[in-house]
Amino acid sequence: MTAIERVFSGVQPTGNLHLGNYLGAIVNFVKLQDSYNCIYCVVDLHAITTWQDPAELTRNIREVTAAFIACGIDPKTHIVFNQSQVAEHAELAWVFNCVARLGWLNRMTQFKEKAGKDRENASVGLYAYPNLMAADILVYRATHVPVGEDQKQHLELSRDIAQKFNNDFADSIKAHTLDPVFFPLPEPLITGPATRVMSLRDGTKKMSKSDPSDYSRINLNDDAEAIAQKVRKAKTDPEPLPSEEKGLEHRPEADNLVGIYAALSGRTKADLLSEFGGGQFSNFKNGLVDLAVEKLGPIGAEMKKLAADPAYVDSVLIDGSDRARVIAAETMSAVKDIVGFIHKK
Repeated sequence: MTAIERVFSGVQPTGNLHLGNYLGAIVNFVKLQDSYNCIYCVVDLHAITTWQDPAELTRNIREVTAAFIACGIDPKTHIVFNQSQVAEHAELAWVFNCVARLGWLNRMTQFKEKAGKDRENASVGLYAYPNLMAADILVYRATHVPVGEDQKQHLELSRDIAQKFNNDFADSIKAHTLDPVFFPLPEPLITGPATRVMSLRDGTKKMSKSDPSDYSRINLNDDAEAIAQKVRKAKTDPEPLPSEEKGLEHRPEADNLVGIYAALSGRTKADLLSEFGGGQFSNFKNGLVDLAVEKLGPIGAEMKKLAADPAYVDSVLIDGSDRARVIAAETMSAVKDIVGFIHKK
């Protein structure tokens, strides 16, 4: 089983995808299609580590899938599916539960953050989900994973698990596969400086679906009118835009809007400030409105079209899961041989 260059990444179906999700992750997923075999997963098993309303979860799975397609991911050339339809994710995760060490999981900072002070009341799934994340990646023997700052620790754990499995079962791996190693050590894929999108109402806070104000974010399913209104009402300060990046220091709202403009246009902040520096925010915002509507308006329109056709979205997920299962089943069959399980082949 020779590893090919393959990208895996997943997005949780938690609802209300926004501009931060798009610029921070999905836009890079689209770019990676040109260079890699890509597998993009709606990670619904991860979602239920905290309680989800079942009807809402179903809607959210379809929404993330619709966002993938609307943003430009091709589900025919690449694989788009939801995690729970491929049982090998959970099956390999159990093997990894027996490979990973408690000390490794105790170091995971995200569990501490999400569980808060009442850790004794957190689900076992929330504690152990980094092992499932490792299984998500390694069941496809993926070689590359696009990661943000908050996921680097989990990718390192995936590499540790892969390395320990390869070491623990080295003789059996050689006997069954003739390869010296079985799981590749997945590499982080750095796609350029991450775009950190902040709230349109408070430039010191990340854009978030949980913010009570809908004007704090641009949702991917917003129409052109909503996008324009939110940009125009975005918080600024009374000073004109600076002509150099240094002038954005201590001006979080200005820095955020310039960063959004730069990310959507593919230009640098310095380039934009040379054009708009010294001018009032109104001219800059007019340009940003036009750009945001041009880039994001079609995404919102396509997402609404797909939301009206859930049967099509479900067919994409079923087709993707069928194709994903072929790869995952091959890996899992080999894992069972290596570990020593008796199973139907």
